[in-house]
Amino acid sequence: MASGILGSSDLSANTNTTIYTVPADTYSVITVNFCNRGTNTANIRLSTSTGDTPGAAEYLEYDVSVGPNGVLERTGIVIDATKKVVVRSSQASVTSMVMGIETAVPAA
Repeated sequence: MASGILGSSDLSANTNTTIYTVPADTYSVITVNFCNRGTNTANIRLSTSTGDTPGAAEYLEYDVSVGPNGVLERTGIVIDATKKVVVRSSQASVTSMVMGIETAVPAA
């Protein structure tokens, strides 16, 4: 099972980006970080989704403002097998990173 940085991306503006998918037969405990490297405020979205396009009920954060050179970090997110972390930014100057640990699901 992996641990540490599980995925990262330099985000394109106004585009959903899947930065991490939990492997089958595991669950993950993760932290998601957004770093706004630009000079404009970025509106950030974060979801744990069953697909690459999140449904309304899958958002953890929706259009949260992150100022220039600012950071948004969400910790302690537990995510099921095969779920995806999908992120979005209104600005192209944002990096997003998923850090955490994958753990095998116990046999039934």
